[in-house]
Amino acid sequence: MENSRRSFIKKSAIGAAGITIGGMGFSAKSYASILGANERFRIAVCGVNGRGKSHINGLGNLENVEIVYLVEPDRLVLENRVAEVRENVENSSRVKGVADVRHVLDDKNIDAISVATPNNWHSLMVIWAAQAGKHIYVEKPASHDVYEGRVALAAAEKYGIVVQHGTQRRSSPEWAKLIGEIRSGKYGKMLVSHGFACKPRAGIGYKPFTNPPEHLDWNLWRGPSVVDRYHENLVHYNWHWFWQVGNGELNNQGTHQLDVAYWALDPEVENTHPVRVMAMGGRFSWDDQGETPNTMFAVAEFKNGQRVFFNVRNVNHEGYQREVTNRFYFEDGGRLHEGGEYFSHNGSQPRDVPVKEVPITPGGNYGSFVAACRAGNPSMANGNMRDAHYSCTLGHLMNISYRLGKEVPFNAKAGKFGDDALAFEEFMKIHEIARDGMGVPVDQAKYVVGPWLEFDGEAEHFVRDHSVEANRLLFDPRRAEFDIPSPNSV
Repeated sequence: MENSRRSFIKKSAIGAAGITIGGMGFSAKSYASILGANERFRIAVCGVNGRGKSHINGLGNLENVEIVYLVEPDRLVLENRVAEVRENVENSSRVKGVADVRHVLDDKNIDAISVATPNNWHSLMVIWAAQAGKHIYVEKPASHDVYEGRVALAAAEKYGIVVQHGTQRRSSPEWAKLIGEIRSGKYGKMLVSHGFACKPRAGIGYKPFTNPPEHLDWNLWRGPSVVDRYHENLVHYNWHWFWQVGNGELNNQGTHQLDVAYWALDPEVENTHPVRVMAMGGRFSWDDQGETPNTMFAVAEFKNGQRVFFNVRNVNHEGYQREVTNRFYFEDGGRLHEGGEYFSHNGSQPRDVPVKEVPITPGGNYGSFVAACRAGNPSMANGNMRDAHYSCTLGHLMNISYRLGKEVPFNAKAGKFGDDALAFEEFMKIHEIARDGMGVPVDQAKYVVGPWLEFDGEAEHFVRDHSVEANRLLFDPRRAEFDIPSPNSV
């Protein structure tokens, strides 16, 4: 393993010499030669029931890319997907199915893995891939908790692998252009970067505890998480709504919009982590087994005064407005929506300023990943592990505030934002929708209101009020077989 690791790092250094892409000056001809290089790129796709099908289609259709393994603990799903790939994916007719990713990482002929497993596996896969000298495309969120995200970042940096986060907007020229304009001050000073993950969902009901089905390797499915008993709401999608395995909608669909919100912050001020956060909401209307909120409003403040707001609103109702998007609010009252639609306030107008380009690697989210791997250049990844760690941590901190929250009566007084009029205005929009659209009864229901939590970004832990209980939630309990090292010993 150590010899192969040294060989990998040497090849990566040679491959990366003098190479930049996109806005960094790499020619289209040179880029094409990397993307369609003669040497076949061999990859394993891990987790193939849901999002993994997109990985198969996206990677399998790239020139000279071979899917060598599919990794999946559900034998029935695995057998079906192997048959489909052998029949339909060019260059991958000999694909093999295995249950355990460790068999793949031992194969010296594998260049990379892509990961579309439940969230609790994501950082562990990054750590193991780095130690084995494999590049990795990891679905969002890149971590299930703050600590393991820090270890994954340390592993990626130590071993020099390419890590690309599955936040596809980082590969979008349109989004890169808009982010460049915001950062350059075209619209003035940005005060609030606001993300929305408001898509209709339904309750999941209750499923009894039973024995796992024979076709599921239960030990591998739960992996690092301390989940003692099986029920059908865990496998294969509704695990998102249980804290031991998922992170709720905020770091599910919301990871995309949260990452954009983080991306838009002023890059000159070292806005790595917020200095304080709070969140509130509830699991309204659904009397079900899920744990995470289906309605949520969260606020994060950064040391330069910029804030990130976030909305989750999943409960469907007549007149429901789907909002999976980002908006940006500026000091002079102007507001910018996704797609570049600008709303003036009291005559505010965009400025004529030089716009500093935000470079991206072309090829879409999968093509850019393969190009970065072929070049052996982690800096070419669109949404690298460092970006992933900070934007995912932002969501984790918001979730921690919610998890420490106390119940208060469902009324407008629940939102306590001091003199932050904009935060109260946004909260009231959600409150009115819950009351008038979802039918949440004002005289019976309750909000969960989380405390304001102060965060030391350099040390990556909470300080002052509520810090003891909040710091316990920075690190999930882990099963011994799937434990992780410290950042210093990875």
